[in-house]
Amino acid sequence: MIALLVVDVQNDFMKGGALEVEKSLEIIPIINNLIKKFNEKKRLVVATLDWHPKEHKSFAINSNKVIGEKGILHGLDQIWWPVHCVANTLGSELYKELLPINHLIKKGTNINIDSYSGFFDNGKLEETDLNFTLKKNNITQLYIVGLATDYCVLSTVLDALELGYKVFLIQNACRGVNLLPEDSLNAIELMKKKGANIILEQDVV
Repeated sequence: MIALLVVDVQNDFMKGGALEVEKSLEIIPIINNLIKKFNEKKRLVVATLDWHPKEHKSFAINSNKVIGEKGILHGLDQIWWPVHCVANTLGSELYKELLPINHLIKKGTNINIDSYSGFFDNGKLEETDLNFTLKKNNITQLYIVGLATDYCVLSTVLDALELGYKVFLIQNACRGVNLLPEDSLNAIELMKKKGANIILEQDVV
């Protein structure tokens, strides 16, 4: 069985949001077309949500760090982010122009550890409900879209591959943060190297 996985298409990552991803608005029509297609074929559509407590230590202000710089948080590599996607705020909600998605997976709820992947936190200490939800629905293939190519999409794809899913990254339905200009391209190359199929929206049947 096949599912569409929409990664972190939330208000805070869109234009004007706390952690705006450049050109993120461009992917909304593409993702909506995919949601329609999957709904028409009665295929599963799942979305992940960054869902941070306001005291989250990955926020630069909470760790006395500088936004965009790299460091260590509880023994793991960490980039210090602006406050974003705080649980139960407007910024954490799915983008308003995105078609409704019924299955939502929340991540990043542990104050002490960041969580890019939709499956696990960055240290793989805790697991979300995503793998359980997919297994319950007999999903073996994932079509993945969303934000951001070089962080949460990348981590989600790599974990999906490790868990044994056949993964299709829909490249034109993703956008990256690109702290360095080549970050998204490098992420796509890594996903491809690890076994992901890199496709475009029109390749989805």
